[in-house]
Amino acid sequence: MSKKYSQSISSETETEAMKISRASQRPKQTKEQTKLIAQGIEKGIAQYKKQQKVKQRQQDKHRKQTIKKIEQPASIENEFKNNNSRLPWILLAMTWSSNLIYLAINELL
Repeated sequence: MSKKYSQSISSETETEAMKISRASQRPKQTKEQTKLIAQGIEKGIAQYKKQQKVKQRQQDKHRKQTIKKIEQPASIENEFKNNNSRLPWILLAMTWSSNLIYLAINELL
């Protein structure tokens, strides 16, 4: 096997690929042919693992985007509630000040 494949593929994958290639070995098949089949299987397994990693990353991105979309309206709602909590105090202050102005005008007259 080449160094390129042995560095990127784990020993477990190599063992599994060799088992599969020996299990599907034909009569009069040479050891070299069996090794080539094992290398092909290893390459297929490595490619499958890469595809699964890409799928997993895409699923994670989608999940994070979904979470952001869910959290975003909640944060806007919280800001609205915070701004609304000031409204009663503003109205109370306006009422008191208008009452004081009314009383002051009545005493002057």
